[in-house]
Amino acid sequence: MAPHGNRRATIFARVSSGTATLEPDPARRQGWTVCVDGVPQSYVDLGDPTVLAFEYVRRLATVLRLCAPAAVPLRVLHLGGGGLTLPRWVSATRPGSSQTVVERDPLLLAVVAKHLPWPSSVGVEVADAREFVEAGDPRSYDVVVTDVFEGAAMPASVAGVGFARAAARLLRPGGVLAMNLTDVPPLAYSRIQAATVRAAFGDVAMIAPPGLLRGRKAGNVVLAAAAVPGSLPVAGIAAAVARDPEPARVWHGDDLTGFLGGAKARLDGYA
Repeated sequence: MAPHGNRRATIFARVSSGTATLEPDPARRQGWTVCVDGVPQSYVDLGDPTVLAFEYVRRLATVLRLCAPAAVPLRVLHLGGGGLTLPRWVSATRPGSSQTVVERDPLLLAVVAKHLPWPSSVGVEVADAREFVEAGDPRSYDVVVTDVFEGAAMPASVAGVGFARAAARLLRPGGVLAMNLTDVPPLAYSRIQAATVRAAFGDVAMIAPPGLLRGRKAGNVVLAAAAVPGSLPVAGIAAAVARDPEPARVWHGDDLTGFLGGAKARLDGYA
């Protein structure tokens, strides 16, 4: 294990998107929170990569865990790097997996590589997520994870129907898309984004905390999608997120249709 996890002073660095800080967790000897301009991006425990401190990461991990039999290696594309929390988790729980991380900010990657080195089995590309997806070979991945942000918002380049269809093209038969986004009540953005993903995938589920769905607070929403209707392991996902320390609910099928309330897919039009 690299010695960097024992440093207890906060690390500051200029990155392309602002100022990054690596803040030590006083409760865990090798735990770090990666922030950019004060916004927490990732939590990494160098001593135990199965520790997933952020609730939305646990929900993404639940989708990955249930999309294939336990311990079966997967080919995973991660759009958005941060501290590479989920790639570390996949390496620990599914040894032999082939993973590619696409991150646009090379300075952030350099800081993470220096202080929070990731497994050598994880490949990293400095690239734009949309451009990488559009240039990718069809049916190349079992899972595509989209966790791309500019500040606290998903950029338009990965929010439209064109991106959703390009991501669907990359998936092998039975493959799954897992997408993280943020929203505030009354969840207009989530409705449009779910409708957008539905335009490209036959089966879509939305995972969100009850407080967010009741209009009480802002938070993260995770969308899971597969090509074939009825192919998502919805019952297993619902049971797992209900048992989480920060429980969530799953909207699927007619329930999701009702939630969308006629929302239309977002067409591409980004600069």
